[in-house]
Amino acid sequence: MSRPLALTLGEPAGIGPDITLAAWLRRQELDLPAFYVLADPQCLARRAKRLGLDVPIEIVTPAKAAVAFARALPVVALGLAATAEPGKPDATSAPAAIASIDRAVADVISGMAAAVVTNPVAKSVLYKGGFTDPGHTEYLAKLSFQQTGNPAWPVMMLWSPEVAVVPVTIHVPFKEVPQRLTRDLIFETGRVVARDLY
Repeated sequence: MSRPLALTLGEPAGIGPDITLAAWLRRQELDLPAFYVLADPQCLARRAKRLGLDVPIEIVTPAKAAVAFARALPVVALGLAATAEPGKPDATSAPAAIASIDRAVADVISGMAAAVVTNPVAKSVLYKGGFTDPGHTEYLAKLSFQQTGNPAWPVMMLWSPEVAVVPVTIHVPFKEVPQRLTRDLIFETGRVVARDLY
């Protein structure tokens, strides 16, 4: 059996839990690969109940996630409570979201998961919790470097079946883009895309 995907919680007060629950419910219809979510199982159970969704939750290890995926939403518990209600981030939001990302990257690097899939975060909430990176993309590159020693050039891709676009700049105000665009930045971004994505 192939390795599952590691899905991050995202902002517990945001749509991440909703997306996770809906994706698991539509797993067969969408022919989704097995995934597990790194989260507080009680947070997901509360959200499922609030949404009126019948989603069984099973606490698993990454090694057991693919087997559990057919019968329940596999959750790798992080040991951190996420108590935020929808639309109301609280003091548990940032630690839960960051721990989920950290563990997902570690699981991929250790070979327990095939890839990281991230749910949306609320950067303003993360910043209040001590997060210093501009966003997910740069944070993932930093974690990868910390765990492998290999520097990464982070890029983002906007994808649809018709077109794929990789912006040259990421997480900068639009008004700063003209000053940031350089020949070297365009070349390096293109090189990374050609090497890693095609």
